[in-house]
Amino acid sequence: MKRHPALLSLSREHHGALVLALACRRAANSGNAEKIRETRDRAVREFDADLAPHFRREETALLPLLQQAGQTALVRRTLDEHASLRALAESLRQHDAAVLEAFGQALSDHVRFEEQALFPAAERAVPSGLLEAALASQDELAKTDNLLRDN
Repeated sequence: MKRHPALLSLSREHHGALVLALACRRAANSGNAEKIRETRDRAVREFDADLAPHFRREETALLPLLQQAGQTALVRRTLDEHASLRALAESLRQHDAAVLEAFGQALSDHVRFEEQALFPAAERAVPSGLLEAALASQDELAKTDNLLRDN
């Protein structure tokens, strides 16, 4: 699927999220307590390092543009799903491995929603220049955050 260049970095990050989602579902169904614990810990680490910043970038750059373009239902659904995934990640952080499968499924469903509905709506409804300007500034902030985190 061809993606607007401004959305490419967000779209590429979805691959890692899908890999994590699959690992969560597989571990949850494995019956292996050690694998479940390791995957739960991995999910928390990756949520903090990758997913939470990804959500913030969408919420501060992309969603306001979609809101202005009248895409209220898509914005609301995205925010609701982000809130749900944050709550599931918090349960995982509290060592509640029982939500591992739910987290994996919700994450997979959310990525597919963004790729199949949210991003195409942004490409149609938001002028290209606005999309590029808003997401370019967010990409620069993400690079700065990564440098700070890595040091």
